[in-house]
Amino acid sequence: MIKITTSSPEETKNIGYRLGKLLKGGEIICMNGDLGAGKTTLTQSIAEGLEVNDYVTSPTFTIVNEYEGRHKLYHFDVYRIGEIDEMYDLGYEEYFYSDGVTIIEWSSMIEEILPKERLNIEIRKGYSSDNRELIINSFGERYDEIIKELKS
Repeated sequence: MIKITTSSPEETKNIGYRLGKLLKGGEIICMNGDLGAGKTTLTQSIAEGLEVNDYVTSPTFTIVNEYEGRHKLYHFDVYRIGEIDEMYDLGYEEYFYSDGVTIIEWSSMIEEILPKERLNIEIRKGYSSDNRELIINSFGERYDEIIKELKS
């Protein structure tokens, strides 16, 4: 586990960019945090690290957006999901178990279908509008290595 406190949007984006550079494909990144905490902003900076040239937006009404980069990026936002069956209807397994990078906003809403091995990121608002606390937990050796790299 690593806890990172940032004091500006640029610092938060830098963490995401560094994370994106570390990804090798096949990773699952689960994000949680209040509305406006910065999940989509962090996803955008991870996408930059993955060399995605498109503008990354929250797939709030489509549930998943796909982007081309160094690795495919699958960006899920499951906030509005009514039932877990909607994920089965989407064929979520094709995304989760692919060679692409899958980022899931509001992942706690689909906890029962998440892979055991993954990276969890909780984003908390700080004492000012620019401060964020990122609590990153790894589940699996591949993700332990990512945490080690982020610490250095």
